Amino acid sequence: MTGQKKTRRELLESFVAQKPDDAFSRYGLAMECVNSGDSAAAEANFRELLQRNADYVPPYLMFAQMLVRESRPEEAREVLAKGIAAASKAGNGHALSEMESLLNEL
Repeated sequence: MTGQKKTRRELLESFVAQKPDDAFSRYGLAMECVNSGDSAAAEANFRELLQRNADYVPPYLMFAQMLVRESRPEEAREVLAKGIAAASKAGNGHALSEMESLLNEL
């Protein structure tokens, strides 16, 4: 019997299980969940990621965009406010301007 090849999501889940604090793996898993339409799992991973790695800037915009698509603008605003602070602290002007732009649209 041959072993089945793991899906991208399963592979990312195993990376996260091995290293729960690895921001890149958890971000990849959250994005894979978004792309497959599993918003609940995406949200859980985004929240866990931001709790463990509050200074990691990329997930703030992606999480906020997902919340906007789900008609949850107040939650998106909260995520963006934290993301704007993180981007400012990190000196990430590009992410900062993208988050400010989305916030202004809400």
